[in-house]
Amino acid sequence: MMSSWKTLESIDQLEKAIEDSFNKPVVLFKHSVSCGISARAKYMLEENWKFDQGSFDFYYLDLLGFRNVSNEIADRFKVQHQSPQVIIIKNGEAVYDMSHHKISAQSLESAMITI
Repeated sequence: MMSSWKTLESIDQLEKAIEDSFNKPVVLFKHSVSCGISARAKYMLEENWKFDQGSFDFYYLDLLGFRNVSNEIADRFKVQHQSPQVIIIKNGEAVYDMSHHKISAQSLESAMITI
């Protein structure tokens, strides 16, 4: 089970996460608090998480509250904005992204094995 997310609320925190991605991959979860699909995706990730979290940093972004950070992620990584969305950053680059009903702990775990 997912134990905790780091919150992502500023461009400075995003810069730090990108810097940290050179040491270990960073998972960004972009969440819309007003969207049922997003709530379901978050719940399913948290309930079905089955691997060592020490290998990755996990960030949660309330994209309605921090739209500027969400926009910066889309611009910086050339990843079309979606909600909900999971993006994995490694060595400063987006190496994986998934959105909507395709988000699952299993698909994310599979992606993490290959990066």
